[in-house]
Amino acid sequence: MAKNSVSMSQKKYPKNHLKFFQRFWTVAQIYWCSDEKWRAISSALILLVLLQVSTQLNVFSNTQQGNFISALAAKDAHRFWTSIGIFLGLQIILLPVGTCYSYVRFKLILSWRCWLTNHFLGEYLSNRAFYELNNFQKEIDNPDQRISEDIQGFTEVSFSIFLDIFNTCVQVIAFSGVLWGISPILMIFLVIYAVTCTLIAIGFFGKKIVQINFEQQKKEGNFRFGLVRLRENAESVAFYRGEAQETNLLKFLFNQVFKNLNYWILWQQIYFGSFIRAYEVLPPILPALVLAPKVISGEFEVGKIAEASGAFMALNRAMYLIIRRFENLTSLGAGIERLSEFYDFLQQPKREIKTGVTEYTTINTIEDNYLAIQNLTLYTPNYQRTLFRDISAELQPGQGLLIKGTSGCGKSSLLRAIAGLWDSGTGTIIRPKLEEILFLPQRPYMVLGTLRNQLIYPQLNVNMTDDELHQILQQVNLPNLVERCGGFEVERDWADVLSLGEQQRIAFARLLIAKPKYVILDEATSALDIKNEENLYQHLLDTQTTFMSVGHRPTLFKYHQITLELTPP
Repeated sequence: MAKNSVSMSQKKYPKNHLKFFQRFWTVAQIYWCSDEKWRAISSALILLVLLQVSTQLNVFSNTQQGNFISALAAKDAHRFWTSIGIFLGLQIILLPVGTCYSYVRFKLILSWRCWLTNHFLGEYLSNRAFYELNNFQKEIDNPDQRISEDIQGFTEVSFSIFLDIFNTCVQVIAFSGVLWGISPILMIFLVIYAVTCTLIAIGFFGKKIVQINFEQQKKEGNFRFGLVRLRENAESVAFYRGEAQETNLLKFLFNQVFKNLNYWILWQQIYFGSFIRAYEVLPPILPALVLAPKVISGEFEVGKIAEASGAFMALNRAMYLIIRRFENLTSLGAGIERLSEFYDFLQQPKREIKTGVTEYTTINTIEDNYLAIQNLTLYTPNYQRTLFRDISAELQPGQGLLIKGTSGCGKSSLLRAIAGLWDSGTGTIIRPKLEEILFLPQRPYMVLGTLRNQLIYPQLNVNMTDDELHQILQQVNLPNLVERCGGFEVERDWADVLSLGEQQRIAFARLLIAKPKYVILDEATSALDIKNEENLYQHLLDTQTTFMSVGHRPTLFKYHQITLELTPP
């Protein structure tokens, strides 16, 4: 799981409506201007045609509904049954039209979400953006929530609102002529009423509710991360007996969610809800009030009230779009802000860590066929601390280098610099391509998947038979692992199933499978006994692998030709 920032800082949602649409298009154009655009546009056009057909059928149905009510009032049986027949026929036609519309609509939304999720995942996992984001860019919180939830909300709500807007235009065009022909006064009143209430909703309620929704998504993500963090560190918390502190933290995070939800209830359900209920009082009765005198005088048939009411309510619902969709729009606004912020970060050609200093130097990295560091000074990524100064070492092919020093002197940080994860400092690092280096950390990463996935990681496809994998496991002293776990294709939570020592031997197995030219070990044998440690290092020596180790055990010295001791500056 990606590491998230549990930040309590308040971030105001942008109030500039032009910026809102710019940010919407920033995210939307990723898909609608991609290679998939013609397929997506074709599906969207089909939906628009289906909406147009559905609206026209509803207009005809509304007319027939007025006709059979008037026929009843006039006791005209032939006209009544004719209108009923036409009305039912139109409804039967509407059934497949509505079904096709729903199917195409949801398929297009699903395709959009699938494509956009894959795009963000690709950007997030390229050029180690995930590492920089989760370790240094604390302003962009909960990237997992932005990918899993915000993209879903963005695609569903934005496309539904687009269809509603188009439907509104079609309904206004189709029903305006009907309503104007019956009563121009009703038409004029409806336009004034709907526009006035929409402006009040946007101007008075809009900005506040959007900001509340933005904060809610952030606080929900922080609370969820706190729960996941507790699950991932359950054993450590239990050993420390830290339940009280964890309880206080989780209660604090949930209290932030609770307080913001109360604020949302006040604004969304009380203030805005009262406004909506007041808005909905007049439209159902207004057509009858306006047309009643003409019906009583005999100028209009009684069915005209039903026909006018149907047209009036259809137009009211169309013009009422923004108010009706207001809650969705506010959630969409918050989602757009979070996604566009995330997208902007991923698109930066060189993502810079915020350091608080205006000028800083970076380490020069050169690719060659050997490992060396020349006059290297390393800082923490924010340049607030110097880890070590002006160190040099060179490692020829087939040699081993042992890095030692006191805790916190920068041993593991030096490995991060060699891997290209940290570049804050001066000097030069000479190394082969990263594809030729295998890094073995103290706590190996156990991927989600099968035992086979664990062994071949980080490679995607390895052509090895089960017998060959069995031999590898025997070499790393795990001969019974397959039988114990149920086979190579069984999926388990391997970080829980395997002890740390077994996980380190799995990492050793990865080394035997990948056969890298260079290996960097960060206390990779700390949980192994002397025998298993000797087995690992003897393999490195026998295969003439070039390796660099961080470790404290005296037994490590005999495997390395060179020793580099780091001291605080």
